[in-house]
Amino acid sequence: MRSALILLFTTFVGGYGCTDERHPAASASEPHAAADGTVAVSRFASGVAHLSLIAGDGVAGFLEGAPARFSDPWGVVVAGNGRIFVADAGDNDRIRVIDRTGRSSTFSGSVSGFVDGPAGTARFDTPSGLAIDAAGVLYVADTGNDAIRRVDTQGTVTTIAGGHGRGDRDGAGRDASFNGPLGVAVNDRGDIYVADTYNHRIRRIDASGTVTTLAGSTPGFQDGPAAQARFDTPCSLALGPDGSVWVADTRNRAIRRIAPDGTVSTIAQSADEDYDAPLRRPLGIAADADAVYVTEASHGQVLRYGYDGTLKTIIGGDSNQALSQPASLAFDGRQLVVTDATAARIYRVDDTAPSPPPAPVGPAPDAPLPVTGGRWPIAPQDAWHEIVGVPGEVRGNDRGESRDHLHSGLDVRADVGAEVHAIADGKVSDPLATWGFGKLNEGLAIDRINYIHMRVGRNARGQSLDPQRFVIVTGDDSKPKRVDVRRGTRFQAGDVLGTVNAMAHSHLGLTGNAGNRNAFELGFTGFVDHVLPTIDAVEFRDASGTVLRRKAASRLLIPRDQGGIQIVVEAWDQVDGNQARRRLGLYAVGYQVLARDGTPAPGFERPHMNIVFDSMPADDDATRVIYAPNSGETVHGSIRTRFLYAVTHVLHHGEAREGAWDVQALPPGDYLVRIIASDWSGNIAERHRDVPVTLQ
Repeated sequence: MRSALILLFTTFVGGYGCTDERHPAASASEPHAAADGTVAVSRFASGVAHLSLIAGDGVAGFLEGAPARFSDPWGVVVAGNGRIFVADAGDNDRIRVIDRTGRSSTFSGSVSGFVDGPAGTARFDTPSGLAIDAAGVLYVADTGNDAIRRVDTQGTVTTIAGGHGRGDRDGAGRDASFNGPLGVAVNDRGDIYVADTYNHRIRRIDASGTVTTLAGSTPGFQDGPAAQARFDTPCSLALGPDGSVWVADTRNRAIRRIAPDGTVSTIAQSADEDYDAPLRRPLGIAADADAVYVTEASHGQVLRYGYDGTLKTIIGGDSNQALSQPASLAFDGRQLVVTDATAARIYRVDDTAPSPPPAPVGPAPDAPLPVTGGRWPIAPQDAWHEIVGVPGEVRGNDRGESRDHLHSGLDVRADVGAEVHAIADGKVSDPLATWGFGKLNEGLAIDRINYIHMRVGRNARGQSLDPQRFVIVTGDDSKPKRVDVRRGTRFQAGDVLGTVNAMAHSHLGLTGNAGNRNAFELGFTGFVDHVLPTIDAVEFRDASGTVLRRKAASRLLIPRDQGGIQIVVEAWDQVDGNQARRRLGLYAVGYQVLARDGTPAPGFERPHMNIVFDSMPADDDATRVIYAPNSGETVHGSIRTRFLYAVTHVLHHGEAREGAWDVQALPPGDYLVRIIASDWSGNIAERHRDVPVTLQ
């Protein structure tokens, strides 16, 4: 459905023939002079680029020096001397600086709070967007404090506007109010532009400190004059060479332009139902004389929208490294610097040759998990509850595909209407932390944990549990259409997050800096599992997919001259306390070939544990690699739940690929193929695991 993406850049390309001298390199989003005095032009026109790691080891935390560690790196700017400034939110709430040797230090900020003053005593709360002016002064969208802050070259902080609670009031400096601003930019005249995210407006602070609304009103989508235009959760903005303001209109899945006369137009947008469209969740934006550059969080990409109407994926896509949650980007000469908030890393995007070795991407595989104390999401939190779904199970969709995606978390049975509780302390990072309002998949992301299948922030009657943290947003028909939970919102273990919906269970999934790891790793008080998995059937298929059925002397006959052999195992599991009808998936499945005397055949000294659900793959196509046809579950049309594992294919550390048993590697003769089917607790199936075969 890529045709659903609207591209309208050609309507104004003629105005960008040169840089407007009234708007030189003052904003973090605009082109600026590199250290050697050259000006970056025609960046990434080929669409080919690569990543190199600047800082961050993939673990959310706090370390100065090199290697450095960040908690939630969001906004980024590059100074004329090459130093990189990063708004590091999360548990750090500081402005960090990376020098040209790659060493990181705190430039301003200490502990979370709201305090102006010298660098060492100033406090921020979820600093997000950054901008820098020609003098090297920083401007911070301090999201949690609803304020715009100024940080001078010594790190001293002053509040320019807002800072006394959420609101939408225009006015002079501190009299004005904002609602969770995420984006900020500044021009050479000292005018500051703000993406006032949860007010759904673009605001301007002039050089005298007066705040006015440039465009936007209530959440929605509408082009036209500034007073009529509407945005929905704009997260970032950039200043174009002609004075245009470019907006990453995040919840509208759109790139918007505010012309110098205030007229708002849409330059690119994807349809709501087009999940494969390149523009699903634009977070960061930068602009130069040739294009706008966008960080797209759904697919982990950096996109280049040329003013000539071209769209290029310069990072991510089919043949490039994908990021986890690219948040912001800034120019560095003819290169870009991009933050990956989820992976806690900062990268340089470069299109010069030669390409360096691939940079590490994603969270570190051993990043610490949330501290849950063994809590369950359902009361009592310190007592056993039935587990009714495990990571890695096949799931279908409403369009008739039984192998659409993998179940990504752990399901805990609960009565409809039961309260769902936080299992760990956490802080919201994602600006769009909720999804699926009123649907069965409704959920909320807090730090590294997803809570799904609940009425987010609402009781069984649909009333807000806490209007400060759970804001019910109404549509044009005055009916509730979603619940907003702002970036920077904090929760403590035990807090009520919502109520169980008609799915009758609470789903826990690991996300963020914990990656897509198996939620069993969290540990749950009172959980025990002594039940061995069950193997129902084992099939061998030739290269054409035909099931082999011929036998001699009770041994399956397998030809050695017809290509690789596929092995498909139908198996399932239970845990202690499951109802008899319950069918759970496995944790690991593999096979081993034994000689007739019971010793391992050559190449099978150890079992080939090909499928291991230690980490869930990001690509849903992996589902159809791991599971054979006719797999499915009853919610999406299957008569019964069936897990048919293609055990000759491979899933390791979230990466899936096809495979086969190379029978030609063994001489003709009699063998025993042993299936190893294991659950998370290490229980291994015993019945029906051995299949005598003859290779001929």
